Amino acid sequence: MQLSENARTVLERRYLKRKDGRVIETPEDMLRRVAANIAEVEGQWDPSKIQEMEEKFFNIMDNCEFMPNSPTLMNAGRELQQLSACFVLPIEDSMESIFGSLRDAALIQKSGGGTGFSFSRIRPQNDRVKTTGGVASGPVSFLKCYNAATEAVKQGGTRRGANMGILRVDHPDILDFIRCKADNREITNFNISVGITEAFMEAVEADQDYPLINPRSEEEVGRLKARDVFNLIVEMAWRNGEPGIVFLDRINRANPTPHVGVIEATNPCGEQPLLPYESCNLGSINVARFAVQTDAGWTVDWDRLEEVVHIAVRFLDNVIDANRYPLEEIEKMTKANRKIGLGVMGFADLLIRLGIPYDSEQGVEFARELMRFIQNTARAQSAKLAEERGPFPNYKGSVYEQQGIVLRNATVTTIAPTGTISIIAGCSSGIEPLFALAFTRNVLDNTKLVEVNPVFEQVMREHGLYSPELMELVAKTGSAANLEQIPLEIRRVLVTAHDIEPKWHIAMQAAFQEFTDNAVSKTVNFPNDATPEQIEEVYRLAYKLGCKGVTVYRSGSREAEVLTVGSDKSASDTPRTSPGGARPRKRPAITRGQTERVKTGCGTLYVTVNEDDEGVCEVFTTIGKAGGCSAAFSEATARMISLALRSGVELEQIVRQLRGIRCPHPVWQNGKLILSCPDAIAMVLQRYLDEKNGKEQSRGDVSLAGSKADACPECGGQLKHESGCETCMDCGFSRCS
Repeated sequence: MQLSENARTVLERRYLKRKDGRVIETPEDMLRRVAANIAEVEGQWDPSKIQEMEEKFFNIMDNCEFMPNSPTLMNAGRELQQLSACFVLPIEDSMESIFGSLRDAALIQKSGGGTGFSFSRIRPQNDRVKTTGGVASGPVSFLKCYNAATEAVKQGGTRRGANMGILRVDHPDILDFIRCKADNREITNFNISVGITEAFMEAVEADQDYPLINPRSEEEVGRLKARDVFNLIVEMAWRNGEPGIVFLDRINRANPTPHVGVIEATNPCGEQPLLPYESCNLGSINVARFAVQTDAGWTVDWDRLEEVVHIAVRFLDNVIDANRYPLEEIEKMTKANRKIGLGVMGFADLLIRLGIPYDSEQGVEFARELMRFIQNTARAQSAKLAEERGPFPNYKGSVYEQQGIVLRNATVTTIAPTGTISIIAGCSSGIEPLFALAFTRNVLDNTKLVEVNPVFEQVMREHGLYSPELMELVAKTGSAANLEQIPLEIRRVLVTAHDIEPKWHIAMQAAFQEFTDNAVSKTVNFPNDATPEQIEEVYRLAYKLGCKGVTVYRSGSREAEVLTVGSDKSASDTPRTSPGGARPRKRPAITRGQTERVKTGCGTLYVTVNEDDEGVCEVFTTIGKAGGCSAAFSEATARMISLALRSGVELEQIVRQLRGIRCPHPVWQNGKLILSCPDAIAMVLQRYLDEKNGKEQSRGDVSLAGSKADACPECGGQLKHESGCETCMDCGFSRCS
């Protein structure tokens, strides 16, 4: 298996087996474990095929032609054996249902899955509660409750909990919902989307009012001006990318089993609309691997692609039976519909290799051609499996029965985010354009390493343009758009996310959606100076072109975003320096501060934070007996923090570097996991920041989530916003998993 150094790091940190904290599995061992486990299912129909299919499953993964979703790579052939990434749970208008689904969500997230919910059936705030004579708190209050529960569950997991919260646009509490993530520190474990109806969009177009419906009584309880609500959605999305929108009527028109139920929610990134208690197994084909060079130039090896699609569909269908489901209801519903979601990654790499600009009619038409081929091939294989194994149990009454089509799976295709598996496969993410042609990665000891997209590097070498100096130049901005050293016709193909006009993002999403059963996860990237009017234009275009939803992100719109490529800080932002580097200001004679006691695996740690008139200026720590290693390391950490603070380093940056550092002896304190002494110091410093910013927190309930909205909370690296998700370019951390 050909892996980059970064891919091996991601595998070792997140996927490979460990024993006593030590990795005991190679990447090849992992693939063999997965292939063998999924191939065992063949024995239910033809035991003679087990070995043959194991080799085929192994080969398409070993060649990086196909990768299943992360839970399958992590858990297949291991004790947990939970292989699904996506789940949707129902929430009815009762305490029993609300907290029953919360319990179910905790079990799912404990096993590594992400969950989607519609809060639309919950009665609005201040509505009457007949049983108690009181008033209801409304869906947003329960959304916050679910968020807090996820925060607690994710402390002990290797794969963090992620959620999607959806509220219909005609719910009486819709305005509160649209605004509920205005503060980036709030509801950090949820993506939120407004469930848009066609009646609402028609009212927007006609500049009319529309009704608000109480879900308890199903009666109209008020009216709002549709255009005002639409403008508020646009305004909040312009601020920080939340909420997204999903087109519920369009999703349900594509529902293959309407006789089973109505789709009200999606998984956390929005690409998988699901019925209550349904789950889906996803996998992606690395289409860049099918670029082949001929005498006539680069083209696609359609024959090999067809072969891999056949194997991948069989793999994903087997996963349904190999899976160990967290709930009996989920197993029943999943096996009744047998939905799978085969998608693509490496699409931007493939376009570059073929010499096709992403933002062009040629690029959009090629997307249609590619996805039409994958969709038709996947359905043909599902039909073949139906002959061998029978159709999905809910087939009778489905749209396929009405059309005379017999399939093994109710759906076969999905375009999902591929943040970490695309790192493993060494390709671009999903159907996104390249995030950057080259970027600077932080490695050990604050060393900077220029990382170059391999396809970009190949193109530069083929044209005799490659040089380390040019790569460093590209890494400053991530783009080649303005580099005259590269011929214009080559630059035209080497576009990155921020080089592309938003309309092309939507056009590409719509092209893939046309031949995708489920939905397409995609982020429309905007520059920082984009206007709300531009975001509104994209929303309207997404509706017009047939998308099932849309997510936008304006660069730098999250507070305290780290610069992901290049730097545009002015000299006034830079700390005072001397020829030898930063010069710390003198410690004042008098400081004021506070001391907090924190339990750690090394003993009780006392952390003192002092400030002067310019802000926090020093940190002291005390732990154990003087002269001990723990005391020495803690004192050294505190001294370096103090030096950094007086040299102009922001406290938020220090928190980001310290938090999440693990030692062999983590401990719990008041419901929070303290990973190490540095982690404990970070928690105290975060509490100091929160108090200064007016955010109340009880002692012992310090949450670091969201303090750096766009910096990796695990390694402090660079987060990229793609496919409705944020993924770290350094360690593979994903906010969606």
